[in-house]
Amino acid sequence: MKTILMVDDEEKIREVVVSYLHMDGFQTLEADTGGKALKMVRSGVKIDLVILDLMLPDLSGEEVCKSIRQFSAIPVIMLTAKIAEDDRIKGLSLGADDYVLKPFSPRELIARVKANLRRTQNDTLLAETISFGDGDLVIQPSKHEVSKAGKQVSLTPNEYKLMLAFARHPGRTFSREELIVKVLGFDFEGDSRAIDQHVKNLRQKIESDSKNPQYITTVFAVGYRFTGGV
Repeated sequence: MKTILMVDDEEKIREVVVSYLHMDGFQTLEADTGGKALKMVRSGVKIDLVILDLMLPDLSGEEVCKSIRQFSAIPVIMLTAKIAEDDRIKGLSLGADDYVLKPFSPRELIARVKANLRRTQNDTLLAETISFGDGDLVIQPSKHEVSKAGKQVSLTPNEYKLMLAFARHPGRTFSREELIVKVLGFDFEGDSRAIDQHVKNLRQKIESDSKNPQYITTVFAVGYRFTGGV
């Protein structure tokens, strides 16, 4: 049974969302501040996904998400009244996996929860270990781990999905639309800039110089290609 952490300082919103989660068979935890949410995640208690409001009394949702990403790849869905595209891109750059705009339908939110959990299930390669760049970049799907120059890299669920999509097809050019389907799913309703941000985040973690990438190269007017470090 999956456990969802619902973080919102409005008790009525928590009650509604938690009620719908329970009807769909989820277990829940609740927090009304960012500090309490971080304490729960750091405690090691089993949490499969976080629903995170941006407007909290102590810390902003962006601050909470950024802090979570420093030690965990747990999926994060942000609840926000901010509709500007730049605000959503900022959230993705901090490691959010999805956005739901307020006011929202609880049924839509539950659908987003399920979709994000499906995307974060282990997606394996045939090999136990696959490496690129003479061992510079190593992926171990059985452990859900990626390492760069011998050091483990902390990837968000979407970054890991993106890494696997590339690693399975070195040399292949992917359009942004293809990557959106593979990483964000058929039900994603945003624009292609979302995948650009995930690629940017991944480059910062696996490239020696993200401004001069050797693994993930841009194919002008098309999308991206994973060269395997060659």
